[in-house]
Parts: sequence; structure tokens; C-alpha cells
Amino acid sequence: MDQREKIREKLKLLPEKPGVYLMKDATGRVIYVGKAKVLKNRVRSYFTGSHDGKTQSLVSHIADFEYIITDTVVEALLLECNLIKKYTPHYNIMLKDDKAYPYIKITSEEHPRLEIVRRVQKDKARYFGPYPNATAANETKKLLDRLFPLRKCRTLKSKVCLYYHINQCLAPCEFPVLKETYDEMIKNIVKFLNGGHGEIKEQLIEKMNQEAEALRFERAKELRDLIIQIDRLMEGQKVDLADGIDRDIFGYYADKGMMCVQVFYMRNGKLIERNVSVFQHHNDETEDFLSYVTQFYYENPDLPKEILLPTGIDIEAIDQWLQGKIKVPMRGNKKKLVEMAIENARNALEERFKLMDRDMDRTIRAVQQLGDILAIQTPRRIEAFDNSNIQGVNPVAAMVVFLDGQPAKKEYRKYKIKTVTGPDDYASMREVIRRRYVRVLKEKGPLPDLIVIDGGKGQIHAALDVLQNELDLDIPVCGLAKDERHRTSQLFFMDDPEPIRIDRTSQAFYLLTRIQEEVHRFAITFHRTTHNKQAMRSILDEIPGVGEKRRKALLKHFGSLDAIRSAPIEEFRKIGIGDQLAHEILSFLNQK
Repeated sequence: MDQREKIREKLKLLPEKPGVYLMKDATGRVIYVGKAKVLKNRVRSYFTGSHDGKTQSLVSHIADFEYIITDTVVEALLLECNLIKKYTPHYNIMLKDDKAYPYIKITSEEHPRLEIVRRVQKDKARYFGPYPNATAANETKKLLDRLFPLRKCRTLKSKVCLYYHINQCLAPCEFPVLKETYDEMIKNIVKFLNGGHGEIKEQLIEKMNQEAEALRFERAKELRDLIIQIDRLMEGQKVDLADGIDRDIFGYYADKGMMCVQVFYMRNGKLIERNVSVFQHHNDETEDFLSYVTQFYYENPDLPKEILLPTGIDIEAIDQWLQGKIKVPMRGNKKKLVEMAIENARNALEERFKLMDRDMDRTIRAVQQLGDILAIQTPRRIEAFDNSNIQGVNPVAAMVVFLDGQPAKKEYRKYKIKTVTGPDDYASMREVIRRRYVRVLKEKGPLPDLIVIDGGKGQIHAALDVLQNELDLDIPVCGLAKDERHRTSQLFFMDDPEPIRIDRTSQAFYLLTRIQEEVHRFAITFHRTTHNKQAMRSILDEIPGVGEKRRKALLKHFGSLDAIRSAPIEEFRKIGIGDQLAHEILSFLNQK
């Protein structure tokens, strides 16, 4: 039985029940996860009738499918979100970088502090958000840090620090602080974040006037700056419904396989912030929009009182899950808010298309121009290499790929130099070129139209020696040499002893320098990571009681010595390290 016949037989067995379906490609990888009120109808629809281009792309890659029956559509909605996060399917839309939105957290410790976090946990702390981006959350936290002197350090220091001297910490490390004092501060922080900043602003204005009357002008200026910051952050609203209600307003616009979603945040009846997401989508636009909304609230227990959505959306399942907070306004100011979100989404997406068209035209011209300068066919696929070491220590190399002038980051590769001792740049280049193209030939992968080397004639000759004499490959190679100021100054090509003349203001030169900067960045980042891990490993090896297993656990969990130094004792328990050893580790590192 061939694959299509197998799918037809499975389609006959689909139940008329709600559930989730998983589409798989020929390798068995999950490429799409969807939910359905009736599995039989929804899954069959993919294999019958005609589809638009973006859905047809999905269907053409489906080699098999599975399904999971649920009791209700709400269960299907939540299971779909879980499975999307688990499998990260190519054809599902996801929140950018799969990151949750940031929250401000008031910890439940004996001496509480403020944190920016992206996960809400059941740890008795208080969470406020979500904020549309890290900048909005961080600016709000900085303002709160100036207004309320909660402790700033993760672990209590042995003596007071700078924050105590600038009146931003009560210094519980040296002075006792009553629980009632913390309770009062937290009460005011909660009031502030829930829209009561006007009262705090009035108090600051009164204090500022008192300080000015007492001729303490420097302190009065500090208070004035705080008041201005409150105005900028908390009262820069565009719309005010004057009903004091917290609500999120969604609008979306889809075109050419792309979707833009705009979320307006209304707090205390005032529109204070917005979030914009633009992404590819492959399914029905209303379903993909609802998938976005589901992920948006999936780990957010602190829902606003109202969530406004556009018309034409099947909200039954998501409204049950979100406790009846979904509203689809048909008239009045709320409908105007939704229309404003939709209009902003449309403008943002059309602007993105114009920028993409402009950048694509410019990039294609640059690639064509580069081919003309080097007298080769248009180099649609360019692979660039760079080495990185410090006096031969931890030598590494990196390769980046540009397709039609754009970085293809999934095809980037890192190399640890294995056969070279000491700082020999030419030998390192030979090893990396050999390893790269032996593998490409073995796996029958695509060969580049041009290889770019970060270096001059010596590096080019090293690369050509391997390509031509060892692998019998005829691939054009160019090198970019820098001057004494470390600026790209000369372009060398193949065996030509003289540099190629190229206009430094041309798009082709800009493309080459962009490629050079990208491969250098990638190589340096990899080298620093490798070097830091080795340095960290050697320091951890010195700690009594930390063997290879614990060292690996510390490396994996914390990632850096600074993260270990600043970690609370309870964080060590998560990797099986007891409190006594944790204290010894912290003591050793702080002494270091």
C-alpha cells in the first residue's frame, strides 16, 4: 500500500469528535498541528478540493497524520497549544522566538525584590503584566526601583552597597527591616501598577515643593525628574474610555502569506502601549489568528477584564477557556478601538512589504553587480569563512551562508580546529575548507557559487590548494583584506596577485563587507563561548566536592560563573546540589 492509499484508508476511520491532528512529512517530523470541532470534517478538508498557495504548500508535504480525541473543543484548544510548543512545527505560527511576554514580579522572599520574568510560576510571588516587550517592562521596573527601596541584589551582601547610599535600598544586609515596612511598599507598588500612579505623583509633587522651599534644589530636581518619568511611562495614553477597565484589544491583517497582529493594552481605561507581531502564516487566517491569541494567553493567569476581538472569528472554545472575557464589539467606541488595531495592522504589514521589496531589489542588484565585478555567474549562494583564536588558544572557525544576498542562518556552521597546533591561520583555513566540502560532496549538498575568505592572498591560496588539488572543485574564491585601521580595503580574487578594483560606495562592496562582518561576528561569538566554557570548567575543577558530573550540571544549568555567583541557594537544589555544597561553591567563587 503506497502512502496516498494509506492516508485515504486512515481518513475513513476519522471520528466525528473534537480533537487535535498532527500532520507529518516523509521523515516523520511533525510539520503542522491543528484543532477541530469535528476531526472527520477538518482533516478530510486538507485532501479534498482546491487550496490557495500557502495551504497547498503545507498539503504537498503531508505524508502521514495522527490525531488525538478530546472530550471538548476547549481541551483541543489547549492541547494544540501544548503540542505547538513541543514540536515547533514549520507551518504553525508562533510567538516571536517562542518567548513568553515579560512580567514584573514581586518575589515572596523574606526581603522581597522586583524582577523581570517571562514565566508565571506558582511560587506565592505577585506578577504584573504581560508587558508588550522587554523595554516597557524594564523601564517600568527602573521607575519602581527609584520609587520604592526594595533590595536589588539576588543574595544579601556582607555590607551596604551603592543602592543604600542613593536611597534605593533599605539595606537588610546590615539593618533590620520590619515586615510591615515591606507590606506597605508592596501595597503601594500594587496600587501603582494597577493604575493608582496619580496619587503617588501628587505625593511627589508635594515633596518636590517642600524640598524647593527648603532650598534643597538638587533633591527637588531628582523628584521633578521622577514626576516627568511617571508622566512619560504611565500617562502617555492615546485613548481614554473613562471606565477604569483593563482590556486588551486585538486586530489583524493578512496578505501574501504574511500576517500582522496588533495588540493594544488598555489599563485603567487608558490605552498605554501596543505590541506588533509580523509572521508567515500557512492556514486559514482566522484560525492562525486564534492560534496566536491562544499562545498569547496560554501561560498568563492574570487576564484583563475584557479581551476585544474582530468580527468573523469563531470564539466559542477560546471564550470558554478565557472565562467569558472575549468580546466582539459591533458598535460604539470599543468597535472603533478594534478597527484602529486592524488599521494599524494593515499599515504595518503594507510597510513591511514595501521595505522587503526595496531591500530585495537592492540586494539582487548587489549580487548581480558582484558577479559582474568578478566576471563570474551571479553568485546566488555565497559561503564565507573566518578563523578566530588568541595566540593559538581554543582555535575555532565559522562559516556563514548568504542566499540571494540574504543570510541563511540555519545553514551556518561552527568548527573547532582539530589538526593545527599554534596560531597557523593558513593551516586552519585548509582544515576547515577540507572538512566543509568533503562533507558537502559526500552528502551531495549544494556547492556555492562563490567562497569569501576573511583574509588576503595567503588565505585564498590555502583554500584554493584544498579545493583544486585535493577535491578537484572549481569554485571561485575571493578574499577581503583589511588595512592598519582594521577596515576592509582590498578585494583579492583567485590567483590574481593584484587586488580587484571595486567602488567602496557600491552595493556590491556593501554586500561583501556585510558578509565579512557577519562571519567575523559568528566566529568571535563561538570563540568566546568556547574559551569561556573552558575557563569556567577549569575554575569549577578547583572546587572541592565538584566532580565531572556536577561540573557538567553547573555548566548546563547556569552557563556562566556570574550566573552561579548571583544564584540563590534554592537554585542549586534543582540540579541535586545540597545547601552546604552550594554555600561552599559560592564562597569559593566569590573569593576568586
